Amino acid sequence: MAKKIGVLLSGCGYLDGAEIHEATLTLYFLDRAGAEIICMAPDKDQADVIDHNAGQPQGDPRNVLREAGRIARGNIRDVAKVDAAELDGLIIPGGFGAAKNLCSFAADGPSCSVDPGVSTLVTRMHAAKKPIGALCIAPAVVAKILGADHHVELTIGNDKGTAEALGAMGAKHVDQVVDDIVVDEGNRVVSTPCYMLATGPAQVGAGVEKLVAKLLAWL
Repeated sequence: MAKKIGVLLSGCGYLDGAEIHEATLTLYFLDRAGAEIICMAPDKDQADVIDHNAGQPQGDPRNVLREAGRIARGNIRDVAKVDAAELDGLIIPGGFGAAKNLCSFAADGPSCSVDPGVSTLVTRMHAAKKPIGALCIAPAVVAKILGADHHVELTIGNDKGTAEALGAMGAKHVDQVVDDIVVDEGNRVVSTPCYMLATGPAQVGAGVEKLVAKLLAWL
């Protein structure tokens, strides 16, 4: 029976939502491995909306779930309505949306809050010993939820300031190169730097392929 893997998206577009290369490569490697994919996102307005050509804010509000549906081809669910019992594993692609829409790390740093649906799902996945993967800046979400109590081991690459912020939330940061992963066997968490370090999709794909393979190997 195919393993059911949740992919938690945060919108569409790296400046205000999910990083599209990271999300798409995650979907590709999961599909290639024969996993059943369940895409999800919070059903709420984005923290902001950015014109990706100009790099400047736009005035029109956008909904995280509807925008993420562009990546999921419309097959997407509200994260608040997804039960951890439905899933065998969970992967969170990066992009600024992970730090703006899944949590408020981009604005608030270590004192950030996490979307309630996201927090509940990640907490219950961890309690059930189901594996969690985090890409790019998404380890900040996991650090905020699991760091204080479980001191989860993560990587965002080698950015000192971000690494220190993860440490302030109780996580243990490990420097890692762009195409490799950091594995926390005890917490069943795996992470990879992606566009925290990558210069293109090939480098992102190398890390995501390893992350997906490790997450599925736990199952």
